[in-house]
Amino acid sequence: MDALSWPAPAEHNAKAVPLYLYVTVLASLSIMVGLIWDISWHISIGRDGLFSAPHLAIYLGGVVAGLFSGYRVLALTFKAGAGRERSVKFWGIFYGSLGNLFCIWGALAMLTSAPFDDWWHNTYGLDVTILSPPHTVLLLGMITIQLGAIVSVVAYQNLDAAELTPNVQRRFTLLQALSSGFILAMIYTMASEYLGRHEMHNVVFYEVASGLFPLLLVSFSVSSRSRWGATQASAVYSVLLMLMVWILPLFPATPRLGPVLNPITSFQPFDFPLLILLPAVAIDLVVHRSPWSHRWVQAVVCGAVFLFVFILFQWPFATLLMASHGHWFFGTSKWYFGADPNWEYRYFFRPHMVSSGLELVKGIAIAFVLAVLSSRAGLGWGGWLKRIVR
Repeated sequence: MDALSWPAPAEHNAKAVPLYLYVTVLASLSIMVGLIWDISWHISIGRDGLFSAPHLAIYLGGVVAGLFSGYRVLALTFKAGAGRERSVKFWGIFYGSLGNLFCIWGALAMLTSAPFDDWWHNTYGLDVTILSPPHTVLLLGMITIQLGAIVSVVAYQNLDAAELTPNVQRRFTLLQALSSGFILAMIYTMASEYLGRHEMHNVVFYEVASGLFPLLLVSFSVSSRSRWGATQASAVYSVLLMLMVWILPLFPATPRLGPVLNPITSFQPFDFPLLILLPAVAIDLVVHRSPWSHRWVQAVVCGAVFLFVFILFQWPFATLLMASHGHWFFGTSKWYFGADPNWEYRYFFRPHMVSSGLELVKGIAIAFVLAVLSSRAGLGWGGWLKRIVR
């Protein structure tokens, strides 16, 4: 039987958004808030215990998503008529949706990383990079839960979207925008070491951004029932990061590790969001309003408009960020407590980090190729999300 013709489960026929979808999306938010808070904790206070407040927020999201998904798997497995026909059977016994499985796997990875991370810090001290081995395991677990959230949302709304009431459809659209925006924030956070304001006039910055963001923006645009899927996701990403930039400095923090070269008194903000909202609008226009139907042609156009619009706005905005000299709105006061606050390039681009001439041309060409390939992958992934029903 064709997957798209499978009957909907009883809970879906009620034309209401299931509670576990709200919980899973909120768990994804808890993970993101905890992660950004934890990064701020490290640059403001330093290493703290396994049960620090940011860690608890992260693991709370993982545990809640895992428990609710685990409960649904047990219900599908042992309760007759609970919608097994659209579920995935695994280990020869259990039934669950793809979203449930992603959340369970992600929760297990996150819980596994906790003692590993504690041992790592006790053995090697404070991290000097985001992608340390235990953090990599943790990040993979968090991303898997976030993927579970978006897969769960689109699977439900794809079943019989034409029969959903406008109110329920709006709720699904909101949940998809939130879950998509949180994934954008996660990917940005993972790559933030290459996407800081000091790198914004270097071609590597645009190569990394072109390899990552078109994949997500194009896929969200294709898979959303709204004609502004990429725009909505990037708006959620932007609002979340701006709120974290503005809220964190409101709370006191004192460094607990030495040397303290920058004696701060409050939590340091995270980075101001990149201006991907503008190329997201352009991508939505290309995906839903362009006359081209061939996927490679769409990929070339999406890659080109992403890179052009992104450079057009992000390059001069980088100059504005530097000129803000620690303004609270942009969060450019951020500075690690162990770094010299009087460093001559704190609010200036280092000469060797500014690309020009042949280096700039070659870098933009590489970024364009990466943007096209990323967009093509996004078209494929978005098409899969649009078809999934389990």
